[in-house]
Amino acid sequence: MPEQAKIPATVVTGFLGSGKTTLLRHILTHAGGRRIAVIVNEFGELGIDGELLRGCEEDGCACGEVYELANGCVCCTVQAEFYPVMKTLLARRADIDHILIETSGLALPKPLVQAFHWPEIKNACTVDAVIAVVDTPAVAEGRFAENPDAVDAQRRLDPNLEHESPLHELFEDQLLAADLVILGKTDLVNEAARARAEALVRQELPPEVKVVAATHGRIDPALLLGLHSAAEEVIHLRPGHHAHGEGEEHDHEAFDSLVMRLPPLDRERLFACLRALVSEYAIFRVKGFAALPGKPMRLVVQGVGTRFDGYFDRRWRAHETPRTELVLIGQDLPADAIRRALEAAVPEDLSLSPDL
Repeated sequence: MPEQAKIPATVVTGFLGSGKTTLLRHILTHAGGRRIAVIVNEFGELGIDGELLRGCEEDGCACGEVYELANGCVCCTVQAEFYPVMKTLLARRADIDHILIETSGLALPKPLVQAFHWPEIKNACTVDAVIAVVDTPAVAEGRFAENPDAVDAQRRLDPNLEHESPLHELFEDQLLAADLVILGKTDLVNEAARARAEALVRQELPPEVKVVAATHGRIDPALLLGLHSAAEEVIHLRPGHHAHGEGEEHDHEAFDSLVMRLPPLDRERLFACLRALVSEYAIFRVKGFAALPGKPMRLVVQGVGTRFDGYFDRRWRAHETPRTELVLIGQDLPADAIRRALEAAVPEDLSLSPDL
């Protein structure tokens, strides 16, 4: 009997709000008959990304089961959470053609890839590629560049500049682990800005790593799956800022994750409140779902920096009570003050339920 081929796994990494989930949704809805299992690692108690990926089944997604690791950093609890999920998947390996792993924006990909050396995983699975997704508008603005002019520009715009350094290092470590880099959100920049972002990213990469532009995550899955990188065999050769040996943890305690549950909100007032909050506090990422008065559809809310957008992904189901659930990720976030600010988006004729 011939030896069963290893299951390829693609690790999708990228900073907060770079567009990882959008890319995964596109892959799943254009899977070409592949049976794909998904592991999602999120920062916070609400599984926003997992819910969005499950929801794409209504768009013809060929997705298998979605497994959520809600610890905020898969690299810190690989043995406790990732390993049992992988054992479950590998027990069903005859039913799976590919595994997609979406890390949180705060995760280091290197220790996750190294976990594929564990005997039970190594014998049955290989890392087809590590794909880093980049927020092109942010990089084009020099937000993570070792560039005096860019740093000075950010200093004028961001009173919380002391937060830039650790985020910059995380961003670089994600790039240094990559076999392929996707420039996301290119529809939000002109050609000069796109070229500037690509040049900044290439400074961090060896020449053999390709950089590909994408809009709304739309890229041929044939360019992303089947790269045969076997990244677990070479990941130890790639440099990085964080030495993360077995039993060690890197520091995520500086990051806060707040969950805000509210009744239906006025859309324009909600986005105005969020922009004001981002200007006042060190909020790096906002994501979640909002209920709008009189609307049967659920609004997906996404925000990075002062850029916010929303789209309706599906109708509220019969068993669901329409309500707003948002996750805000940042540093030193005052929960009470943020809740009071968001409550200003509640229409006057709606009362605030004490259990929200």
